[in-house]
Amino acid sequence: MKEIMYIILLMVFSVGKITAQQTPAKSQSETITIVGAIAHIGNGEVIENSSIVFEQGKIIAIGDRSAISVKGKVIDASGKHVYPGFIAPNSTLGLVEIGAVRATDDDSEIGTFNPHIRSIIAYNAESKIVESMRPNGVLIAQVTPRGGRISGTSSIVQLDAWNWEDAVLKMDDGIHINWPSIYKRGRWWLGEDAGYKPNKEYAKQVTELEDFINQSYATIQLNNPELEGDLPYLAMKGLFNGTKTLFVHVNSEKGIVDVINFSKKHSFRKVVLVGAYEGYKVADQLKKNNISVLITRTHSNPKLEDEDYDLPYKNAKLLMDKGVLVAIQNSGQMERANARNLPFQAGTVAAHGLDKEKALQLITGNSAKILGIDNFTGTLEIGKDATLFISIGDALDMRTNQLEKAFIQGREISLESHQTKLWKRYRDKYKTK
Repeated sequence: MKEIMYIILLMVFSVGKITAQQTPAKSQSETITIVGAIAHIGNGEVIENSSIVFEQGKIIAIGDRSAISVKGKVIDASGKHVYPGFIAPNSTLGLVEIGAVRATDDDSEIGTFNPHIRSIIAYNAESKIVESMRPNGVLIAQVTPRGGRISGTSSIVQLDAWNWEDAVLKMDDGIHINWPSIYKRGRWWLGEDAGYKPNKEYAKQVTELEDFINQSYATIQLNNPELEGDLPYLAMKGLFNGTKTLFVHVNSEKGIVDVINFSKKHSFRKVVLVGAYEGYKVADQLKKNNISVLITRTHSNPKLEDEDYDLPYKNAKLLMDKGVLVAIQNSGQMERANARNLPFQAGTVAAHGLDKEKALQLITGNSAKILGIDNFTGTLEIGKDATLFISIGDALDMRTNQLEKAFIQGREISLESHQTKLWKRYRDKYKTK
């Protein structure tokens, strides 16, 4: 009987070792210098033969190799590439582990107007999906709720932590609104035409949203301590005083124009469109009103039959050519797993006309600016976090995106995951035959 128990315990321990989350890295303890790499700064600049020095989690020197003194531990990256850590905005990473298991699904809450719901509280830093981002260079994410007219409040995390308190980089950065759609599909299961048709409830739904905004403003203006129970209204305060960003999920041209007018009417200071599939049609208005865009998923099909087949691939360039600040986000089918492909989406944009260093900005410097974290991350600059990685080749090309080392705030993190372990396991199995 004891032998059987020992065998069972051994099996449990073995499985645990195979599937366990990697232990978060310890704080940087010695100065590190990376020499010889092609450094992609993340703001459009490139240093062909660079030296990057960082200590205590911060970059203290960067420039041409001949101009920078070597300090501490030296990493020779000659002929390789160094990039800022890639950023995944509008993501549900860490909020859902298995979509089919309700107990692991924390990306949405019951109700229509939920600005007081904070996604960071539900963030699971030990998610296996989260750890699978790092081998492709995705090191930062905006954890964003879903559902309802107002989904809730997002936060920004780094992807190597014990818990959400350790992970958070910027707490409660913005509130997310799902703008009413001007179209809806027919309910085919009731015998209706399955195609698109005008949403007759559009005006009513916009009015309901307006009423909530107005009630929120009135409640906040009262400044009455006895109103602490009105959490949804009070949670909107950051939008009115400019401490939070308003993220509006909208795709249609009319919807985007209505959002522009809506934001001007309520004097919202920081507005970002998420999706903005038809944003290129009103790019001049977006630029004029200083509205940024987290562009619709690049690796997707055109929505309408008469659109260019490659519209999703060149959408970012169409907006950037008009001077709009743009970054890539990955919402949609299998969005959490596909977040690891963020660099390859930027590579697709580069293949369809955008300069490669500008395409890199779509997942580094531009993302940081839109999320309001560019003062400490997003580019390789003195004084910013040493959140970066070394790749053998071009990180925007899936054939050559091969990370050798990665650092978050100077901490050298593990690039192992349950996927890399399984790859090695079965590679060895078939190599022996």
